[in-house]
Amino acid sequence: MSKEDSIEVTGTVSEKFPSGLFSVTLDQDRTVLAHLAGKLRRNRIRVLAGDRVTLEMSPYDLTKGRITYRHK
Repeated sequence: MSKEDSIEVTGTVSEKFPSGLFSVTLDQDRTVLAHLAGKLRRNRIRVLAGDRVTLEMSPYDLTKGRITYRHK
């Protein structure tokens, strides 16, 4: 498994923290701590509690992730 391999999952943002982190509840009833990807931050995409998002997670640490897409 190479470094670029990642797991893509979908979930719902349950809580937004002041430091730019989000608590995301996955479809498999698991809670993950996630931060915004650089493209979302650069384009000023707002992510609020209740939004459906797509996450990228490392196969090495399944408790943290990166939000890569906000569904409409």
